[in-house]
Amino acid sequence: MALIGVPGLEWSDLDQTRTPNLWRLMSEGSSASLSTRTVPPPGRGITCPTAGWLTVSAGQRAGTPDEGCPAPPAPQQSGEGATIPGWDALTAHQSETGYNARLGTLGQIVTDGGGKVAAIGPGAALAAADKSGNIAKYAPTPSALGDPTPYHLIVLEAAGLATAWSQQPVDDYGIPTALPAAAREKAVAEADGRIGALLTRLPPDTTILLAGVSDVTPNAHLHVAIATGPAPTGPAYPHGYLTATSTRQDALVTISDLTATAIDVLGLTPPREVVGRPWQAGGQPPATPADVATELADEDLASQVLREVRGPFFTVLVIAQLLFYAFAALTLRHRHPTRKAQRSGAESTRTPPTTQPRPTDHQPTATALEGEAPPGATATSAQAAQTDALTDQPPATQPPAEQATPAGTPAQPATPGRPTPGGGAPAHVAAPGQLAAAHSAGEPASGSLVLKSVQVVAVVSGAITVSTFLAQLVPWWTLPVPMVSVIVTIVGIAGLITAVAFAGPWRAHVLGPLTVVAAVTSLALLLDVMTGSTLQVNAVGGYEPVTGGRFYGFSNIAFAIYATGTILALAGIAHWLLGKGVPKAVVVTLCAVYGGFAVFADGWPAWGADFGGVPAFVVGLAVFLILLSGRRVSPLLLVLVGLAGAVLVGALSVVDWLRPESERTHLGTFVQQIIDGEAWTIIGRKFGAMIGVTVGNWSLTLLSLVALAFLFFVLARPSRWGVAALGLAYGLTPTLRAGLFGALACALIGFLMNDSGIAIPAMALTVAVPLTLAACVRALQLATPTPPAPPSEPAAPSRAEV
Repeated sequence: MALIGVPGLEWSDLDQTRTPNLWRLMSEGSSASLSTRTVPPPGRGITCPTAGWLTVSAGQRAGTPDEGCPAPPAPQQSGEGATIPGWDALTAHQSETGYNARLGTLGQIVTDGGGKVAAIGPGAALAAADKSGNIAKYAPTPSALGDPTPYHLIVLEAAGLATAWSQQPVDDYGIPTALPAAAREKAVAEADGRIGALLTRLPPDTTILLAGVSDVTPNAHLHVAIATGPAPTGPAYPHGYLTATSTRQDALVTISDLTATAIDVLGLTPPREVVGRPWQAGGQPPATPADVATELADEDLASQVLREVRGPFFTVLVIAQLLFYAFAALTLRHRHPTRKAQRSGAESTRTPPTTQPRPTDHQPTATALEGEAPPGATATSAQAAQTDALTDQPPATQPPAEQATPAGTPAQPATPGRPTPGGGAPAHVAAPGQLAAAHSAGEPASGSLVLKSVQVVAVVSGAITVSTFLAQLVPWWTLPVPMVSVIVTIVGIAGLITAVAFAGPWRAHVLGPLTVVAAVTSLALLLDVMTGSTLQVNAVGGYEPVTGGRFYGFSNIAFAIYATGTILALAGIAHWLLGKGVPKAVVVTLCAVYGGFAVFADGWPAWGADFGGVPAFVVGLAVFLILLSGRRVSPLLLVLVGLAGAVLVGALSVVDWLRPESERTHLGTFVQQIIDGEAWTIIGRKFGAMIGVTVGNWSLTLLSLVALAFLFFVLARPSRWGVAALGLAYGLTPTLRAGLFGALACALIGFLMNDSGIAIPAMALTVAVPLTLAACVRALQLATPTPPAPPSEPAAPSRAEV
C-alpha cells in the first residue's frame, strides 16, 4: 500500500485541469474531510507539517519542542536506509505534551510484522521510521525508489505546499503568513505531479491512502482524505464518502485514523497507543466529482466561518444577557408599584390584606387556575414560600390570620430581619399585604406593558441556546455577512420557539412558556444524539471539527443545555399533572422514568457517550425528585446519589470497553487507559483545561456570576429591588423550586467534572435564569389583592402607662 501525505492540501485546491492525478483519485475512491489536530505550536492553534507527520508515525497527537513550524529534519542517509537526526529529542518531548505519543509506532509494527517500509521525502521519513528513528529504505524522489513492489508500505511526501509556505514571512509566533493564490496554485500543481510520478510506478491493485496531513496557513483548516484500491474488509473503496467510528460522521475522519487505517489495510493489529479508527465506506456523495469537492470544501468553509463568529457571538450573547438582567432588575424595582406601598404604608397599623392569584378571563377563580395554584393554596402559604424561597426546608405552616393578633393588642412595628408578631414575613421580604397595598397605590402588575415585554424577552433568551443547534438546519455560513447571518438565524428560531410558548392556553400559566421552551430544548438535543449528533457539528455551541475534540454524542455545552432543559421541563409537567389531581407518587415516578431515560441517553455509548455529564445529571435529577416528593436534601443523600452516578457511568464505560477495540468510544478507551496506568495523564490534562477555561474565559465567568446574583439578589430577595418574585412564583408553582435547585446542582457538578469548566454553568444558567424570570413575571401578573381590612382600634392604655 501507499500512504501519500500532502501537507496543507484542502478540497478547494482540487481542480480537474490543474490537479488531474488528485482529481482521478477523488473520482475513483472514497473521500472525506480530514481533521488534522495535533499538538499545536505555542500560541497558535494549527498543525505544523512536522507535527502532522509525527502524529501519523505515532497514531496519537504529537508535536515538536520548538516554536513556530520547523521543517522536517533531513534524514542522514546510510546505504539504502537513513536515520532521523534528533529522533531521541523528539521522542522525549512527547511525554511533555499530555498525550505521550509513541513515535515510530507505524514503522515498527510493519517491520515487526515482517513487512518492508520505504519513505520518499523528509516528512515521509518521520512517519515511516521505526521506534529507533531508522528507515530501511529512503529515497528523496519517486524515481530514486526503484521497483516499488518489494515494499509493503510506501510513504510519500508531496511537499510542494509546505515548501512554498515555509518561504513566506513569519509572524511573531514564527508562523509563516498565508500563501498568495497564484503561489498556492503553483505549489498544488507541483505536488500533484509528484503524486503522479509515484502512481505510475505502483501496481494497479495498490491501496492508496492520501491525506492533507497538516496546515500551511496561519489558521487551521479541514483537509483532504481519499482512499482508493482494495479495502481491508471487502472490495475496493467505492466512490462515496469515508467515515470512521472515531467521528461517526459521514465525510469526516481524523489524522490519527490514517495510522489505524494503514495498519488495518496491511492486515496487522493496531496497538493500543494508536487511538484512531480505520476508515470505512460511508454515505453516498453527490452525483459528480465536482459536487463532491464543492460539498467538502463547504464543510471547511463552515468551520472557518464558525471559528470567526464563535468568539464574537458569545461576546454578543454575554453583553446582551448582562444588559437584559440590568433592564429586568430595574423594571422589577421601579415599574412594580410595591415600592410605593413600602414608602406610603410602612407605618400603617392596619392588618395586612392577603394576596391571591388573579383569575384570568377563562379561569374565573383562583382555585380554578389550572396549573397555577394547587387546591387549598392560600396567601399564607405563598407568604411562607417567600420566606423559605432559598432554603431546602418546606414552607412553614402559619397560624390563621384571625388568630395572628389578639383583639385589643396593638400592632407592633416590624423589626428588620425578624418576623412580625402577627406571624408575617420578615421586614426585608415583601409580604403579600405590601403587594396588595402596592396595587391599590399604582397600576396592576398585569397591566404593565414593560413587565409583559420582560416576560417575552426572557422566554426568547431562554430559547437562544437550543437555537444555536437548530440553526444548523439553515446554511447560514454561506450568506454574505456570517456574523449577522448567524445572529439573525438563531434569534429567528428562538422567536419561533417563543411563539409556540405563547400560542396556546398554557401561556396563562406561570410555568407554561418555561415548560414549552425547556421541553423543546430537551427533545431537540435528545433526538439529535439519537440520530448522529449532526446538529452539533459546526454549531456555535457544538463541535468544531477543525479542533477535533469530539465529533459525536453530547458536547459539554450541549449537555449543560440538555440537562437543564430536561429538569425544568419535568418541573413544569409535574406541576400540570399535580394540578390535574394526579397523585404525587405517580408524578414523581413518571418524572423519574423519563429523567432516567434522559440520563441513559446522555451516557449510552451509541448516543450521548458523555462521561462527565452522567454523574452531574444523576445528582441534579435526584435533587429535583427529592424536593418534588416533599423530602429534604441532606449532604449524606447527595454523596450517595453522587456515588450512584459514578457507578452508572462506570458501568456504561465497562460495557463499552467490552466491545471490540475498534468500536469503542472514549468511555471504553478510558477504562483501558486506567488498566494501562495512563488515566492520570488524561485526568491531569482535562483538569488543566477546566482551570484554563474558567480563568481564561472571563466573559462566561462574569455571565455566571451576574446570572446567579440576579437570581438570588433580585428575584429572591426583594429588599430595595421590589417584590420577592421568586418566592411568589414558588408559592403558585412549588415544583419550580425543585426544578431550579436540581438544575443548579447539575450545573455545579458538571462544572467540577468536565474540562469545559465555567462554560457548563454559564450555559445552564442562560437557560434556567431567563425562564425562571419569565415564570416570576407571570406570578406577579397573577397576584392581585383582596380588600384591605379596616384599621385596628387603638389599644386602651395599660395601668403602667397611666
